[in-house]
Amino acid sequence: MTDNRIRSIAIVGGGTAGWMTASALAKVLGRDYAKITLVESDAIGTVGVGEATIPQINIFNRMLGISENDFVCRTKGSFKLGIQFVDWGRKGHTYFHPFGKYGVDMEGVSFHAYWQRLYQDGLAPWIDEYSIQAKAAEFGKFMRPIDAGNSPLSQISYAFHFDAGLYALFLREYAEAAGVTRREGKITRVLQHGESGFIEAVELEDGGRIEADLFIDCSGFHGLLIEGALKSGYVDWSKYLPANRAMAVPCSGVEDITPYTRSTARDAGWQWRIPLQHRIGNGYVYCSDFISDEAVRETLLANLDGEPLAEPRIIKFTTGHRKKHWVKNCVAIGLASGFMEPLESTSIWMIQSGIARLLSNFPDRSFNPVDIDRYNRVITTETEEIRDFLVLHYKATERTDTPFWDYCRNMEVPDRLAEKIAVFENSGRCFRENEELFNDTSWFAVMTGQLMKPRTFDPVAQLLSLEETQSRLNQIQTAVTNSAEYMPKHRDFINDHCAA
Repeated sequence: MTDNRIRSIAIVGGGTAGWMTASALAKVLGRDYAKITLVESDAIGTVGVGEATIPQINIFNRMLGISENDFVCRTKGSFKLGIQFVDWGRKGHTYFHPFGKYGVDMEGVSFHAYWQRLYQDGLAPWIDEYSIQAKAAEFGKFMRPIDAGNSPLSQISYAFHFDAGLYALFLREYAEAAGVTRREGKITRVLQHGESGFIEAVELEDGGRIEADLFIDCSGFHGLLIEGALKSGYVDWSKYLPANRAMAVPCSGVEDITPYTRSTARDAGWQWRIPLQHRIGNGYVYCSDFISDEAVRETLLANLDGEPLAEPRIIKFTTGHRKKHWVKNCVAIGLASGFMEPLESTSIWMIQSGIARLLSNFPDRSFNPVDIDRYNRVITTETEEIRDFLVLHYKATERTDTPFWDYCRNMEVPDRLAEKIAVFENSGRCFRENEELFNDTSWFAVMTGQLMKPRTFDPVAQLLSLEETQSRLNQIQTAVTNSAEYMPKHRDFINDHCAA
């Protein structure tokens, strides 16, 4: 057998996507497998507003062997227990989408079903009372899980808020120490093989040339390689997710750092609030068909916690994905692969997933179409499943106060989402399909939080008597409240462990 392995890898573009990719490849492949070069230009900015994550980021950082305290300190980060949604189901209504489960499943039946049985008859408080993440967020508390037996303190699930630019710099140091070579420069030309169309090299403005067996496109929205050279094509999801712009601005921070992201529905979209140690990230995601940039700017600046630290900037996008994420010897990762608005903090996860799936389908120089086709199918399916979850937030609303919300409430939705909605409306059941990112707890949190009302509850929840169900839920509620009260304040935890 001949050694046909990949000998050289070129990553085009830095930022979060580029340096996450470089770090992971360097860690997994080691120094001797292939030469890894990352080319980026200081003259080309990065989007850099995706500062909220989901708990899977912990898997990535642990794989790299990164110290969590060092990571949070270096990125001026904070901890995240979930997302608070304001004015989404209707104006004046707030709900929380927590990480981790509600309560405890009993007798093989989902906790959600038991809660619905009581709640429909006014015998139980709101679902947040049974989530350690939601209760701690309400109290402004945070700690990492500890070994405390069956206590909720053993099951605290969390993610992070961080400065994406500082995270990229942090990973650049990691990757370069692991053997990755950085080339500064702007790419002016992509060279392809005359017959196969495979990318052979990229040329830089200074005349430099970078050749490689495998190219990874992390060049952002325009997709310099995957679209500019290889013409992958794009699947446009604007009819389901009509927002096409975001206006972002940081503002000065506050002493009380909330351990959650906030998403507030506005007239033509929504506004994010992401608290860091040194500032707060803010932005308004909107559809320009329903509101002017000036009106967005006025609303955004009027709803900041402190003084703006920069001029608001507009980012234009089209929600969707490349028709093929991997073409010939080029794989697109990050924004070059596709974009979905950061409503559920999935942008960095999609980078992480693309890297993981590339490594599990890593090619040799033959670039077998079987591996490429499987990668494209899996990434596309995953993207569609996340799309459906985001669309749910817009579709399941009682808001009738603006043309934007009228459009969202009345729009047709993908078939899989329509089925999920119909199942929940009938019996309150939620299901996680195969390996989709969002589990039944997440679907339940958003469906319930967006004020969807099932016709009845899962009949199997009658396995326990009404009295026994009430007793058990009361015990869970007490344990959750006591555990949340025991936790330190979020700011105090940061000061004790990972202050910048």
